[in-house]
Amino acid sequence: MSQRTAVSLEAAALTRCRHRVYLDATFPDELAGAPENPGARQRQEAAAAHREAIRQTLFDADPDGWVLVAPEGPMSQRAERTLDACRAGADRIWGAVLPSEPDTGRRGRSEILLRDAEHGGYIPVIVVNHKVTDPGHGALTTDLFAWAPAVDETRKVRSQVRDQMRLAHLYRMLERHGLASPAKVAGAIGYGGDCILVHDLDQILDDYDARLADRLEIARGLTPTAPSQIGECKTCPWWDRCRAELTVTRDVSLVAPGQRAAVLRELEVHTIDGLARWEGGEPEAWPQGSFEDAIVTARAWIAGAPLVRRYRHVHVHRADVEVDIDMESYHEHGAYLWGTLLNSRSSSEYIPFATWEPVPTDDEARSFAEFWRWLSDQRRAAERRGKTFAAYCYSRSAEDKWLLSSARRFHGFPGVPELAEVKAFIGSDEWVDIFQAVTDQFVCPNGKGLKKIAPIAGHHWRDAEAGGEASMSWYREAVGMAGEPDPAQRVRLLEYNEDDVIATKVLREWMSDRAVLDIPFVEDL
Repeated sequence: MSQRTAVSLEAAALTRCRHRVYLDATFPDELAGAPENPGARQRQEAAAAHREAIRQTLFDADPDGWVLVAPEGPMSQRAERTLDACRAGADRIWGAVLPSEPDTGRRGRSEILLRDAEHGGYIPVIVVNHKVTDPGHGALTTDLFAWAPAVDETRKVRSQVRDQMRLAHLYRMLERHGLASPAKVAGAIGYGGDCILVHDLDQILDDYDARLADRLEIARGLTPTAPSQIGECKTCPWWDRCRAELTVTRDVSLVAPGQRAAVLRELEVHTIDGLARWEGGEPEAWPQGSFEDAIVTARAWIAGAPLVRRYRHVHVHRADVEVDIDMESYHEHGAYLWGTLLNSRSSSEYIPFATWEPVPTDDEARSFAEFWRWLSDQRRAAERRGKTFAAYCYSRSAEDKWLLSSARRFHGFPGVPELAEVKAFIGSDEWVDIFQAVTDQFVCPNGKGLKKIAPIAGHHWRDAEAGGEASMSWYREAVGMAGEPDPAQRVRLLEYNEDDVIATKVLREWMSDRAVLDIPFVEDL
């Protein structure tokens, strides 16, 4: 077998872009030399910390009940140690590595292997740093410390195809060595780490086998692929290469990514120009989203317009007293910073409310209560003076989530508002989402994120690396998750947050004053 055909795939490839699978296998040296993505590194660090926390919890509960496959040494040696533990009948194995399979192309690791005392063989259990269940009922779960699956009346399954594919991958690898449990079940410990979600592999294996066969054909160069823009592209190391190819061909996925491009190609619309010339109604199979907006986006791309006005006039809600708000959170652990910008006719003042204790922490209740008290004072002061008041954010879903969550989690702490009070505020006309105002009044060919839209209005961030994913790494350093707290990173986070609230102010004022002069009207394209 040639080097080109001797490919080895982990389960992640089965939910990855098919063209990326081809590029990863064909140009491994380029992939190895690609710049490290800060967001990817941060996610890897957070996932490693979560895995270690789960391992510590399990080992503390039963120090003698585990076989640890040490992470040192070549993968082949770790795989042999794993097989030795299985053959010896170990009840629980942590850090399992399964032997790579040159013929099938599989390689894989499982945080946990549990011996199935009832049926024999082993059950793979993975530890992941995302939610695997949501509040509801009907999920099959079991306790962390004793395998006893039962229907859970407090949880429902949150679909995670990547977890399903990885578990099926591991099951097939165990099966090869006669070590798979005939029960055909597997488990996932997710964010929160308080139970194991049980997966029925009988419902997954056929899909897994088909996906593996497809990706192997691609990686071995036997099935051709081509670039097409999808959501994964923004974090892909190959995106610059693919984007250049797509731009040369004026590929329609640049303005209608994902399934939209697939629908258009079925109709023989392969280029942006073809979409811009479309005549007729919306295609019957068009996925979610406005088809008219897709046409306008194609025309804007050709014209080089960063935005297009839907209407001749642009409107945004304004008030006598205006406050801009931006919240910073660390994953699902907590909201550590509520940044505000209090604006008057002559000046603006940035006022942050933060905790620098690693979240989750009760000190988060203190900072949230101080923020809420300050915000309520501004609202009441405006009312006493007979002034109108409005608070602004950009894409309110995160702020709404943490406003409600904080009121629930810290109920009873000094100064923390009642849930009903928070709900009344976020349901009022005083809480204004600038993202929604942009969505309603503009077609945005390059995306609607604040970092895309605010520069059009003339705003720029001081830090060239500013962004949500980068801020996660800054936060870890700021609170000392891996060493001593770094005050410089706290300053960096505060400046980043301040620039975010200034961005919504600049954008709002631009929409009120200059947008109609700067941005073409849809009928003028």
